[in-house]
Amino acid sequence: MEQTEELEYLIGLLTKELAAKPEHIRAVIRLLDEGATAPFIARYRKEQHGGMDDQAIRLLAERLEYLRGLAQRRRQVKEAIEAQEALTPALAAAIDAAATLAEVEDLYLPYRPKRRTRASAARERGLAPLAQALRQGQGPADPAQLAAPYLCPEKGVETPEQALAGAQDIIAEELAEDAALRKRLRTHIRRTGALRSKAAGEEDTVYRLYYDFTEKLSRLKGYQTLALNRGEREQALKISIEPDEAGALQIVRQFALRPSARYAELIRQAAEDSWKRLLFPSLEREARAELTETAQEQAIRAFAANLRPLLMQPPVRGKTVLALDPGYRAGCKLAAVDPFGHVLETGVIYPTKPYEKTAEAKAALRRLCDKHHVDCFAIGNGTASRETEIFAAEFIREYGGNLSYMVVSEAGASVYSASPLAAQEFPDFDVTLRSAVSIARRFQDPLAELVKIDPKSIGVGQYQHDMPQARLSQALDGVVEDCVNAVGVDLNAASPALLERIAGVSGAVAKNIAAYRQENGPFPNRKALLKVAKLGPKTFEQCAGFLRIPGGENLLDNTAVHPESYPAAKALLDLCGFSLADAGKPAMADLPRKLKEIGLETAAARCGVGLPTLLDIVEELQKPGRDPRDQLPPPLLRTDVLGIEDLKPGMQLTGVVRNVADFGAFVDIGVHQDGLVHISQLSDRFIRHPSEVVAVGDQISVSVLEVDIPKRRISLSAKTGGHNPC
Repeated sequence: MEQTEELEYLIGLLTKELAAKPEHIRAVIRLLDEGATAPFIARYRKEQHGGMDDQAIRLLAERLEYLRGLAQRRRQVKEAIEAQEALTPALAAAIDAAATLAEVEDLYLPYRPKRRTRASAARERGLAPLAQALRQGQGPADPAQLAAPYLCPEKGVETPEQALAGAQDIIAEELAEDAALRKRLRTHIRRTGALRSKAAGEEDTVYRLYYDFTEKLSRLKGYQTLALNRGEREQALKISIEPDEAGALQIVRQFALRPSARYAELIRQAAEDSWKRLLFPSLEREARAELTETAQEQAIRAFAANLRPLLMQPPVRGKTVLALDPGYRAGCKLAAVDPFGHVLETGVIYPTKPYEKTAEAKAALRRLCDKHHVDCFAIGNGTASRETEIFAAEFIREYGGNLSYMVVSEAGASVYSASPLAAQEFPDFDVTLRSAVSIARRFQDPLAELVKIDPKSIGVGQYQHDMPQARLSQALDGVVEDCVNAVGVDLNAASPALLERIAGVSGAVAKNIAAYRQENGPFPNRKALLKVAKLGPKTFEQCAGFLRIPGGENLLDNTAVHPESYPAAKALLDLCGFSLADAGKPAMADLPRKLKEIGLETAAARCGVGLPTLLDIVEELQKPGRDPRDQLPPPLLRTDVLGIEDLKPGMQLTGVVRNVADFGAFVDIGVHQDGLVHISQLSDRFIRHPSEVVAVGDQISVSVLEVDIPKRRISLSAKTGGHNPC
């Protein structure tokens, strides 16, 4: 295909797949090819793409990359076959029509260079014409007479039986390389096949659930596939695919036999050999690989879906926080942090075993709370967390006032504390104290702190170590970038780690921004960004709208209004009788009414922008500096502790969703052991996946179904009122 023709073909495919208009798909492809980022396109080019969000644009970009890779592979395959002088118009058309890489590879299979096989050896002995004659049914009724002319002792063909066996090998390989047959069998195996697992040994392992397990491929869950794969890798399980063999053999025979085949028995034998020796082993590997790839993609999507609400948890503003990073022998590390994240003081106490210096620990906490006016404790959920939580709750009862606490996930804190970034931020701190600071800060502003940690280490996924790491990183980094840009960052306060998540800003440019800020003082306006080394007009276009300057020279610099739309914002204010000084004030509440009187389309035209951009400007002028996270319920703070021993069936509790898996949701109900709400208990209505009704960070009402204290298992239900956020 010519380049223009290929582009139109891709646009047509994506239009159908994504249910979008061709002009919108075309515009997004052009913007992506020009180097625009997904957050920038989603926010500032709405008129061109019809309102796609960042996730839709990333999906389009991923699918576009696959389809372009498919087109490139088609060209490579045709060139390779043409070099063998075997490319026919029909074959070229079939390759162009192939919808997947697997179909392209099936068509290339007969022409692919291969190692020596039984069939290639038979061809070398001159038996290809005999194989063709057998399939066409041409010749005498006795197969031995048909084979007689092909006997050649010098080539190792001494008897008719040897000649016919070689011809059958050729037929078997031809069937195994037939693209149409492979496609038919592939569909048959997907529809009727089952996966079977058995124990590989006698010992008891965590995979006992799969010691005698059978499930149809069409019903196999992604998490089951990943668990089975891991069990097989650890040599605890033996896994196979059991197809409907009778049906498969019938399909192969239909492809091999002509209606009046003279040598039907020989052809039937070759067909059965092709299925057992060549086709099924190959298709079984394909099916296993497809199951794994599908399961991995589902797991990656679930990880990304869990990560997004975790990052978008509302910040706790204006609170002085004392972090307690629990431990036994090493003690409980403390870090007092002011409302702006600055470290006030650090220390270590020993309230738990083996020291149990409870009185000294309480005295240290009292001194810190009095000195720094601490509002909240942030308690890490690692080793000794339960004992530390009990100690903290007891201290809060004795201390009085409005002091409260929250248990904070430590996932990734140790990774951060040992990283070069942490060493740069806190060169004089021990790694354990850096971890305590991270816990305090992630309580105050989860997004700003969690961006410093590899998303894979945050702990809201399943089997993340079994995923293709490059693909997982790509997906999770995209989520982090989308969240950071949705919130925006303070240009004069953000760390380089946060800045480099802004659209268009590389790690080097982020460091240059921080260096410029340190050398020249705070940025007075967004335009000053152009003075930063390596930050040119294109980068400025991509990043400027996501960077905020509170208290800067221009109020618009503290909004999501892009600098390219400043003239439009001014024109809008003039049109409606306001000034920029009115932004964010009560008078601005009248802006929508005045716009309605003028007419939205008329106002957009007079301001020189599209309607979506006009509405975005209106929203920003009404609430400059707004944070979308503030619309969510605040974190659930506690003042007392509950033990698993205190739980009884039927108890009603409020909890926070910590993780969402294919089979249910794990909920923190304040007993240090997350309870499981199975998918069947998540809603009064039928749901296909837990993500339909809950997300990480949701506060939900649950009732206790069952408690297994020895196994530390808690079963919960969110029915009868369901998952309704508290």
